[in-house]
Amino acid sequence: MFGLFVQRHAEAAALYNDISVIYVHPDENVSNYEIVHDNDSKDATHRVSTIRVYYRKSRFKPISLFRFFRANNLALKRLPKPDIIHVHILTRLGIIALWHKIINGTPYIITEHWSRYLPGNIFNGFLRKKLTKTVVKHASLVTTVTENLANAMRNHGLRNKNYMVLPNVVDVDVFDIIPHKNAIPRIIHVSCFEDKSKNISGLLNALKLLKNKNIAFEAVLIGEGMDFEAMKHKANDLRLDDCVKFTGMLQGRELVNVMANGDFLVLSSNYENLPVVILEAFACGLPVVSTNVGGIAEIVNDSNGLLVPSQDHYRLADAMQKMMQTYHNYDANILRDAITKKFSNESVGKLLDGIYKKLN
Repeated sequence: MFGLFVQRHAEAAALYNDISVIYVHPDENVSNYEIVHDNDSKDATHRVSTIRVYYRKSRFKPISLFRFFRANNLALKRLPKPDIIHVHILTRLGIIALWHKIINGTPYIITEHWSRYLPGNIFNGFLRKKLTKTVVKHASLVTTVTENLANAMRNHGLRNKNYMVLPNVVDVDVFDIIPHKNAIPRIIHVSCFEDKSKNISGLLNALKLLKNKNIAFEAVLIGEGMDFEAMKHKANDLRLDDCVKFTGMLQGRELVNVMANGDFLVLSSNYENLPVVILEAFACGLPVVSTNVGGIAEIVNDSNGLLVPSQDHYRLADAMQKMMQTYHNYDANILRDAITKKFSNESVGKLLDGIYKKLN
């Protein structure tokens, strides 16, 4: 799940370029280093060569950091010299890319997904900030998934003359419109069930307000995570058992079938960049109700949904009630077409191809 955005960008780029992905992760079950090199191919033109290196985590941070860098170096030695290094998520990987630029002259670009730069999140530490500023300064290009995140990085003094938005990828061959008709409005929510950011508790409070008004609905909450059981208990305490369903983690066709058979998507996050689930909902022809946080307002507007302030479950309940009355007015094909033109594998792949050719 943590690497999903990176995987989708890599697969899109692999439509037009030879892409290798290095994935490094600590694992207490390995004795030293474990290397797995495979090719994950969907078809002859859509291949990503992947090297996974697992290293033993230490209680001492300097030792773990050394093992992290060594693990990446072990992976790089298995590959031909790259023409370009594309770093996803700072800061340690950016240091590796900067080193290769200094030693080998290899240009690098950065794609940042992390919300740690946004107001209310933690981006601190003198050394971390200094290293991040250096890495960003010497990158050929810095891309972010929203303009909002780019501005947040600039506000932290992360300067680069070339910032641009690189859209997240939606597999429009998978996420599609499914004609259906529900007896009562069906609300869809998809998240990683981390309440601090996703505010599922606020969504449940809003659903309770709707139930108290005797409004008929069905809410389907998809996903799993650290607060999954706590949210199930909260729903029970609020006596929402008859109208709220928790599916757990769904993937692939199963996820699409449940999502596309909903009537609209709801997100209640306290902070975000641009959740790909919003784009997936549009690809399924669903309008969206969301809190106005991060870069969500860059994609959600009056033509495709409703925005409400964060941490206000009363306003969220009002917006959901309004959407229950109006979701029929949104044209599913128009919602989907907008996503296909900008966020498909082909569209993002061509954008990345153009970036790479300018640097090579």
